[in-house]
Amino acid sequence: MRSQTRTGAGMAVVSMLCVQLGLAVSVGLIDQVGAEGAAWLRLFWAGVLMVLVVRPRPAQFSRTALRYGIALGVVTAGVTMLFMAAVSRLPLGTATAIEFLGPLGVAVWRGRGGGRQVWPLLAGLGVLLLTQPWAGGADPLGVAYALAAACCWAAYILLTQRVGDEVAGLGGLAVSMPVAGIVATVVAGPSVFGRVTPELLLIGVGLAVLLPVVPFALELLALRRLTTAAFGTLMCLEPAFAMLVGLVALGQVPDDLAVVGIGFVIAAGIGAERTGARTVVDEPPQREPVLAG
Repeated sequence: MRSQTRTGAGMAVVSMLCVQLGLAVSVGLIDQVGAEGAAWLRLFWAGVLMVLVVRPRPAQFSRTALRYGIALGVVTAGVTMLFMAAVSRLPLGTATAIEFLGPLGVAVWRGRGGGRQVWPLLAGLGVLLLTQPWAGGADPLGVAYALAAACCWAAYILLTQRVGDEVAGLGGLAVSMPVAGIVATVVAGPSVFGRVTPELLLIGVGLAVLLPVVPFALELLALRRLTTAAFGTLMCLEPAFAMLVGLVALGQVPDDLAVVGIGFVIAAGIGAERTGARTVVDEPPQREPVLAG
């Protein structure tokens, strides 16, 4: 059980690192194609890559699995596009910390045991120190986008675990990612197509691998090993990763309070990693094709 928890936590941490590196690169694309264009490039290519790599067959999925996969795709598009809109108006660390309220809500709602309230509260204090809302100056529309992304992220966690339980391997992502790409194309495509160049399309392929293909695959596998509460609390590390990536890649130096906040969210993540093992869930069986006749 403890080994299962460590494995799931490790997957979640690598996923978060990929997410923040991908976001740091994506921020540079906003001036060229806008926030919606940067999100569309990633989602479009992610959908294409998942179909090519996994090659899903309709017979693999039950109707329930397809419904959850489609819902996950819509939520994935929402969290990606809303968060990019937030990042275009807020610093990366601030937007990430606000978005983290979604996983924190999941941790409080679904947690069990004596430490159920302790770790989210400690993480919440860390987020406050990271964002320092008393200093003011945050763009209200950016905050609204980040809060909307937080709601989508909470739904994403719950749906990802359900899809992971219903579908073997990465089959669920082979449904959700193409759906996300279609949703992003319908919503953002008309305003983006005229600004896309062959060079940007190639950059989009690399970004799609870094974010969301690799991290979303790791998160799906991690959620087979952790409770949603433990996974949500582990996402406390996301603002800390955002600040560290901002320091290294964007030259944003954190102040003393922010450093203390990083310590709090790391402590909350360790607490979740030690207490959040999930009841073992067997790998979902592959569905056999139904032959007509």
